[in-house]
Amino acid sequence: QAQLVESGGGSVQSGGSLRLSCAAPGYIYSSYCMAWFRQAPGKEREGVAHIDSDGSTFYADSVKGRFTISQDNAKNTRYLQMNSLEPEDTAMYYCGSGPLCDEWNYWGPGTRVTVSS
Repeated sequence: QAQLVESGGGSVQSGGSLRLSCAAPGYIYSSYCMAWFRQAPGKEREGVAHIDSDGSTFYADSVKGRFTISQDNAKNTRYLQMNSLEPEDTAMYYCGSGPLCDEWNYWGPGTRVTVSS
């Protein structure tokens, strides 16, 4: 089964930035919705942001204005630029992809983001 390849997590101080990347096989990248989710310890997974195949984007209110999705079509890779990070952003971040933006068939292994105050 196709897998998404994630990278870019790490540890930063409050106010810092990180960029997550998610690479996908071409047929997934060009046609499917791609999203980032996060799950903090003891909390349910939540959707953070997504980009549809037509380029339209969605951001959760908690990250709007701080997180931005970009893409590199030559690399079949999308990025989640995370600025002004807060301790509340600490979580495992996963990228997912599917034919619709509410149907996720493919997942990355996850990458940890830790923000210290």
